[in-house]
Formats: sequence, C-alpha cells, structure tokens
Amino acid sequence: MTPSASDGPASDTPRSLVDGARAIVAAGDPAEKVRLARLTARTWRERALSLGALSVQHAMPDRPGRPDRPLLLPPREMPRRSSHGARGRVALLHSLAHIELNAVDMTWDLIGRFAREPLPRSFFDDWVGVGLEEAEHFTLVSQRLGELDAAYGDLPAHDGLWQAAQATGHSLIARIAVVPLVLEARGLDVSPALIASLEAAGDRSSADVLEVIYRDEMRHVACGAKWFRFLAEREGCAPEPLFHYIVRQNFRGPIKPPFNDRARAEAGLTSGFYKPLVAVGRFS
Repeated sequence: MTPSASDGPASDTPRSLVDGARAIVAAGDPAEKVRLARLTARTWRERALSLGALSVQHAMPDRPGRPDRPLLLPPREMPRRSSHGARGRVALLHSLAHIELNAVDMTWDLIGRFAREPLPRSFFDDWVGVGLEEAEHFTLVSQRLGELDAAYGDLPAHDGLWQAAQATGHSLIARIAVVPLVLEARGLDVSPALIASLEAAGDRSSADVLEVIYRDEMRHVACGAKWFRFLAEREGCAPEPLFHYIVRQNFRGPIKPPFNDRARAEAGLTSGFYKPLVAVGRFS
C-alpha cells in the first residue's frame, strides 16, 4: 500500500504497534479508525514500528470509541429488521457495517492486548492484515450505504458484539476461539444466501461488496484456525477438545446449523471443531 494524503502526516505515525492499536480502538469516529488502521498497518509492514507493550498508564480501552449514532441497544430490544425492498437492503447493509466496525475494534484489540505474549512476528503480521481488511470492509459497506442515500448511524444497532471481546480479554486462545472461529465462521455460513438474495433483487453492487467480505472472511477464519492450533500445540493440548472446552466456557449462545462445511474446511476449520458443540452452547 502506498502512502496517501488520507494517511495523515508523518508526525501522526504511532510510536509502536501497540500504540497504534490502542489509538484505533479508542477513536470515536469510524473514518478515523479506518485512517489509523491504514497508517498503522502500512508503517508496521514497512518495518518502521516496534511492537511495544501495554502499561498500566496506557492500557487498551475497556470499550471502543463510538460515534454518537447509531443508538446502541441490547440485542433483545432491537426492532425487527425489514427484509423487503430497498429498506431491507439498507437494513442489511447497516447491520453489516456495524459488524465490520466491531470487527475492526476486536482485531486491533487482540493485537494490542496480547502483545506481551511470546509470539513470532508472523502472528502480528497476520492479524495486522486482518485488522486492515476489516477497516476496508467497513469502508466498502459505508460507501454502498451512501449510494443508497443512507449512512451508518441511521438505524439502531445492538451492543452485543463487544461483549465477546470483554468475555475473552483474559485469554488470547479464548479470543481466537470465540471471535474468528465462532463469530466470523458464522459469516461463512450465512453469506452465500445473502449474496444470492441481493442478486435476485437486482442489487449487484451490494452483492459484490458481500462477495469481497466473504472471500476475506475465509482468510480470517484460516488465520484463526492456524494460530489456535499453534497455541494449543504449545500448551501440549489436542486442538479440538481444547476448542470445545474454551467455547463452552467463554461463549454465550448456541452453535447452530446450517454450516457452510466446505468453506469452513477450506479455511482449516474442520467439522470436528464445531459439530460437537451444536445445541450445547450456553444461552444468555
């Protein structure tokens, strides 16, 4: 990626990868999150940043920065989303924008929060790539909303996604198990049908956005599967039973079919990871 004016001046460059991650999560303006993610990722890839470390004075935020809108509601208080016509497509894209914004924060929080772990540089290379792609996904969806005379913030959104980050803030392996291997893997299950419905409605532009996200999500799940296995093997544990234990302890909700078994398998998440968990998740 080449530098651009939107990346900000050189003086805006973070002092370390952890410093950049903390600034991204703390930023309240989504456009600023995207700008900082691009800047931090580019500077890291240029080998111009140290890793850095958290301190008591400079810890990761307990909650990410957020704009004044959308109104955040508990999941059970969310109004029923329209599924028809232009309003339905706007509601779908708005929900997706909110998911992607949370994905930006959860990925960069992972990078900053667990920087003290004994990990190879390639771990951070991989997750910086994921964090940058999540920022680009939010941008793509936001741009498509604009083309439909809508914007992120026009509709309420639920405040449940960040709870997964809070519940796994104590453990890197739990964070990887729950976020990419449960939540993002679910995206692999539902995306093909959503893409098909948009195509059937004649909205090729929105379908194209979802296809980009779906393709990238496969890499994100693959990244999670790779590093979950790495951490499990380092602890001397078989990956699948450890995954079952961690998900049961840290994920509130069911693991439910139908599954996109082919896409999951291509990403390295074989059925032995998730099928034994069907209907045994903890319900909120």
